[in-house]
Amino acid sequence: MLSIALPKGSLEEQTLMLFAQADLPIKKGSRQYNPTVSDPRIDRIKILRPQEIPKYVEEGYFDLGISGKDCIVESGADVIEIADMPYAKTGTGKMRMVIAVPNSSPIEKPEDISPESRITTEFPNITKAYFDKLGIPVKVYYSYGATEAKIPEIMDIVVDLTETGETLRRNQLKVIGTVMESTTRLIANKDSWENKEKRKAIEEIRILLLGVLEARGRVLLSMNVSKDNLEGVIEALPAMKRPTVNQLYNSDYLEVTTVVDKASVNILIPELKEHGAEDILEIDIAKIVR
Repeated sequence: MLSIALPKGSLEEQTLMLFAQADLPIKKGSRQYNPTVSDPRIDRIKILRPQEIPKYVEEGYFDLGISGKDCIVESGADVIEIADMPYAKTGTGKMRMVIAVPNSSPIEKPEDISPESRITTEFPNITKAYFDKLGIPVKVYYSYGATEAKIPEIMDIVVDLTETGETLRRNQLKVIGTVMESTTRLIANKDSWENKEKRKAIEEIRILLLGVLEARGRVLLSMNVSKDNLEGVIEALPAMKRPTVNQLYNSDYLEVTTVVDKASVNILIPELKEHGAEDILEIDIAKIVR
């Protein structure tokens, strides 16, 4: 039913992992760019450069695709963004498209850039629009890779996408401004979205993928608590909404369960123990579907 375009390159490994965790494991055989998945809702999968995916989805070659917001804007593709998916090669998936110059440059902000400066970037349309808005005429050159290496001998300025800024720092470049922020997006073809059968399948896929992302970095805590200690334990618990409290059979104890951030567990468990929680279980979560 659905044809899906998935990104190759830096997003590929994390995307395949996301689909596997969503119980949509993708198998890559001898034809690396045409993997398969055993799911009745998905007929065809193709792995392509993320820069190409928005236009292919717009033109109907695919019903569904995954690409960055930066690629969607740069291509000008008319697609439906049906989910913001916070993941990337590392970290939370929030990327910045930044303007960078050599550390030795006196330029401290975009407005200081001289007219006719040479800019290298993989995002010429976004870059030109940004400097047009500032009223600074610049020369924009498309970069086919190794963008930072062209500074300062060939180019004056770089506009590039970064997650941590580490590559820019290694190349002795400093960030002087942010053009836009970008995250990974799940996008759909407009006609496919209007098709009742396809839309149902798309929404089901979206639920599974977002359920995995929602669960990342969270665990389920379950514990037994006496009635006398219940209020103290509840006050110590950060909860998604409210913790679930159930009476244990033939006992004065209660079972308390809630979802918490994994990063806080090492501090939280001793505190819960101090407030009287017993038999504390920490359980990994595969999905959270709201």
